[in-house]
Amino acid sequence: MTRRAFLEGLSASAVLSHYPEPTRRLLEEASRRPPDPIKPRALRPGMTIGLVAPASHLFDPDGYRRAEARARSLGFKPKLFPAATSVHGYLAGEDMARAADLNAAFADDKVDAVWCLRGGYGCLRTLPHVDFDLIKRNPKVFIGYSDITALHLAIQKLVGLVTFHGPMLGSDVSEPSWDAVRRVVMTAKPAGPIGPVSSESPSAGQVAADERVVTLTGGVARGRLTGGNLSLVTRLLGTPFEPDLKGRILFLEDVGEAGYRIDGMLSQLRLSGKLGACAGIVFGRFTDAGGGGQPVKLPLETILRELTMDLGIPVSWGFRCGHVDDQTTVPYGVNAELNADSGTVRLVDSAVR
Repeated sequence: MTRRAFLEGLSASAVLSHYPEPTRRLLEEASRRPPDPIKPRALRPGMTIGLVAPASHLFDPDGYRRAEARARSLGFKPKLFPAATSVHGYLAGEDMARAADLNAAFADDKVDAVWCLRGGYGCLRTLPHVDFDLIKRNPKVFIGYSDITALHLAIQKLVGLVTFHGPMLGSDVSEPSWDAVRRVVMTAKPAGPIGPVSSESPSAGQVAADERVVTLTGGVARGRLTGGNLSLVTRLLGTPFEPDLKGRILFLEDVGEAGYRIDGMLSQLRLSGKLGACAGIVFGRFTDAGGGGQPVKLPLETILRELTMDLGIPVSWGFRCGHVDDQTTVPYGVNAELNADSGTVRLVDSAVR
């Protein structure tokens, strides 16, 4: 063993020592071989949904009652877990309490699926306390987006469970978003194309701007889906939960990040070698990306194009995922085909069983 390998081994051991033994074991197993995909049971009407808030709280006390009513209106029985209504600054309770809710929801035999109320911030802080071995033994549908990306990627890396980047029940779910949930999470067959652009035909002489999908680099690629919120993907670099992007279809979105910050995060992924290892990249919407106060700004399309045009892989921009109305549901770990020429993403495997 070289001195460098020895020192790297000591460093890895020191990092892993902060995690419970089952998590250390799963991390060590994942470092040798990624876990096989585990498909959860399809969501069905009448099932019980565990409502959790692993990041921030809803701020409005009536928001929890509305979330329960929302679940019932979609045909489910809600079960609100206790830390969801707690307040610890910008967090829904302290770290161990939020993780305990998540663990309890997966452990509860009467809970069929786990659905997040909102994102915000805080999932990174729960990772040392999440019982990933318990999740592996009790696979269930798990839905959320934004800050929930940290949990999706960690579960994907350690467990292999297919989870879902989709709408949360802390706010209204539009009919197109609910239709996407039905097609991807409630049907045990390949959903086919997901995230279609608007079917509405603009008036003569008009072209829809917000619903367009733009080809940055043409081509077709296949691979398992991964990604989510760009800020969380980059924050996991250098941690034991760092995502493996090799051969994956990477989807990325964000909200409230100025162009130069998006540039910086993508540059970090480039410099790490991870961006170039992808089979293809599909950029979603970067909502409210116009801030930053710089007197001269690069257009977002220019940033995305310049940082991906030499990678030699298909890249498109404008996929309807993330902090947008009518967002689609994207399953982690499911094989998909990206056609950057037509701007489509097609699921070639089912996401549930």
